[in-house]
Amino acid sequence: MILDKLTNATLYEQVNPRFAAAFKFLKENDLLNMPAGKVHLEGDDLFVNILDFQGKEEKDAKMETHNDYIDIQIPINGTETMGWTATTDLKEVTHPYNPEKDVTFFADKAVNMLTVEAGTMAIFFPEDGHQPGIAPGQSYRKIIVKVRV
Repeated sequence: MILDKLTNATLYEQVNPRFAAAFKFLKENDLLNMPAGKVHLEGDDLFVNILDFQGKEEKDAKMETHNDYIDIQIPINGTETMGWTATTDLKEVTHPYNPEKDVTFFADKAVNMLTVEAGTMAIFFPEDGHQPGIAPGQSYRKIIVKVRV
């Protein structure tokens, strides 16, 4: 897991061959004013979900993992709390792996809570269970970049 300002993204371009294209898109576009929806940068290997998001209570935010994609999650104009637990420590599957959506959901609770401010990126790898979207009563714009492993 990586937590850092989007302005430092170039430090992480070598982590995955698709990161440079993802960070270029994020830096060169007006993410707050783009229409919500999906933008394909490299087909299904690299795409961006632009979401107008309604924050959840912690009890309603689900712990999840992905097998085939890395998530780069960035709140654009709000602050979000995201939980983290190592995937190997997750034991209570509530929804088994769905290969079409590349997601498994768990009842496990996060062992660490992260405050992710606007313009900060949280990068979750398949080894990172994450519980995003905790921002009770808040409406905000959020970007989720999906990067095939």
